[in-house]
Amino acid sequence: MNTTWRRSILWALNALGAFVGAWALLAPRSFADGFPFPALFEAWVGVDGPYNEHLIRDVGALYLALVAAGVVAALMRRADASVAVGVAWVVFSIPHLAYHLGHLDGLPPLDAVAQPIALASSLVLAAPLCLPPRRHDRAASEPRPVTMEEAPR
Repeated sequence: MNTTWRRSILWALNALGAFVGAWALLAPRSFADGFPFPALFEAWVGVDGPYNEHLIRDVGALYLALVAAGVVAALMRRADASVAVGVAWVVFSIPHLAYHLGHLDGLPPLDAVAQPIALASSLVLAAPLCLPPRRHDRAASEPRPVTMEEAPR
């Protein structure tokens, strides 16, 4: 996968993470009562137990930490940075998805289908980032030696 694809995936994950993270961190009660879209779905967070402001803010901060790493990786344009961010998203996304797959009862049928699809999206996006860069991309992202003409005097 070339650097352009890696950066595109990073920006998609960054947008997803920023939406979830900012809402959860800045408006935890609203997030618990309304996430993901109150007009379309039931509240996916509120169905899972009593409101816990601390937990919701921590989850928001976690998402924003993933976004921060993703922004740095996208701006660095280095494949190895995107691999690290991809691994972090996968490590987060697998248990998150697994938990919710085991706790779909209590959700209306549309939500019971939409929630796993939404949660799997971060895993599907992040998985290709975990692949090592192609030889050509790896060479382009590695520092090259400074020539005598480029050396500071």
